[in-house]
Amino acid sequence: MTTATLPDADAPTYTSIRVARDEGLGVITLARPTKKNALDRATADELVIAIRECAADPTVRVVVLEGEGDDFCAGADLTALEAMLDAGPEVHIADARALGRVFALLRGLNKPTVAVVRGRALAGGAGLATACDVVLAEESAVFGYPEVRIGFVPAMVMTMLRRAVGEKRAAELVLTARLVDAAEAERIGLVSRCIPSERFAEEVGATLERLVAAPAVALELTKRLLYRLDDLDFPAGIAAGVTTNVESRATEEFKAGVRRFVRKDRA
Repeated sequence: MTTATLPDADAPTYTSIRVARDEGLGVITLARPTKKNALDRATADELVIAIRECAADPTVRVVVLEGEGDDFCAGADLTALEAMLDAGPEVHIADARALGRVFALLRGLNKPTVAVVRGRALAGGAGLATACDVVLAEESAVFGYPEVRIGFVPAMVMTMLRRAVGEKRAAELVLTARLVDAAEAERIGLVSRCIPSERFAEEVGATLERLVAAPAVALELTKRLLYRLDDLDFPAGIAAGVTTNVESRATEEFKAGVRRFVRKDRA
């Protein structure tokens, strides 16, 4: 991250993540580098709290998700899963739902979410990245869904993956467990942009600045409509677009923006 961030003195105490808010950004950092930022129940629960905290803070306009150390997130913490192997189904259901809640919150948040990915983003880590609206990947980043290699299923992450890359590409990735580099991930639609390492910090900073500078209501309405279209046929999608178009015209940000543009054009 190129933007300075300051810890919030009133923020909850976290053990698996860090949260900082400054200059319109809410930056959530996965902070288990010795575990390659693997996801366990405690991390999932803390992510839920952090996302809700950023959602409730009017000074936060964009939420950023990143990983400390060499990797974004290597997926589920298999040591934690091993400790649960003989637990009852209710324990496994609660554990899976905890991570599912994180995916749903990122998708449903009324602010843009940006995953900043370096190193490996595997299994649930790849799902965590693709649950965000924008995925900025350093060229050396690696993505994949290796779950089937240990008899596991990339279950919840397929919801994001199938939408991002389509049925056939999703099938190939989850069934073969093949890893892809950032360039291929961009080509197939798994990430938004693959950025050369020497320009990564600069380009990430520029993207975040553009998002923070944009009218917040317009961003909220745009994101809401974008994902609502998943459930609509073509005519209904157009109708929803009409409604959102009119909503945006009623905002003071829109009115000020139009007046500013027209006056500049006339000058």
